[in-house]
Amino acid sequence: MIPWVHLDSALAPGGDHELRLLRRGGEFSIRLGHNELMNSRLSGSEKALATLTAAKLTGRTAPRTLIGGLGMGFTLGAALASLPADAKVVVAELVPAVVAWARGPMAEIFGSSLDDPRVEIVQDDVGALIRSGRGGWDGIMLDVDNGPEAMTRSANDGLYGPEGLGDAHAALRPGGVLAVWSQGPDPAFGKRLSRTGFAVEEKRVRASDSGKGARHVIWLATKQGARAQLSESGSPRRRRRPVRRSS
Repeated sequence: MIPWVHLDSALAPGGDHELRLLRRGGEFSIRLGHNELMNSRLSGSEKALATLTAAKLTGRTAPRTLIGGLGMGFTLGAALASLPADAKVVVAELVPAVVAWARGPMAEIFGSSLDDPRVEIVQDDVGALIRSGRGGWDGIMLDVDNGPEAMTRSANDGLYGPEGLGDAHAALRPGGVLAVWSQGPDPAFGKRLSRTGFAVEEKRVRASDSGKGARHVIWLATKQGARAQLSESGSPRRRRRPVRRSS
């Protein structure tokens, strides 16, 4: 068996854990300790995050979309293949090394996607971009950690809590879509999306392009219009001053 080769390591800003990039032949793996966050052989659900979102945005002129997390670029590549020529795709990636890996060791996976004129890579907290783009996004795609149950940084939980979802709701245009990737189901999260004012669909998709292997979850939350933000208990709550979060 071909052994894994360690190519590089990086710390997420403000985090205590090390991200490692490994390669075995033509296969790449990004790991957090002993946990594998992503593998280049398992790209089906990351691609589905983009294709399902793009399908919801069919017919929109010059749609503006935000992707939280560059990863191995599968969501970005699928977005570019699915969105129109006048689309804008902003990718928020907080770890500089991940962008360097995309242009270096994993360049063969990314192809020409990073040089597509529709693409802008921003080294920033995706939560900050969401809060600064009120009413300006047609689609927001979040593939941060393993979904609502964050592994890399506990601060990522804020993206998926009531306040973070309220920020996403405010940042979307009417009919806009918040799409969230998760390693597995989370009934409480689906309810939280509904209480925020979204119409919610839960999709189960295969991790592999072959249609086999583990099933992951993608929530498609469509903004239906202005609604009072609700707390976990379902009662209205006041907006608090935003707290900076990191992807």
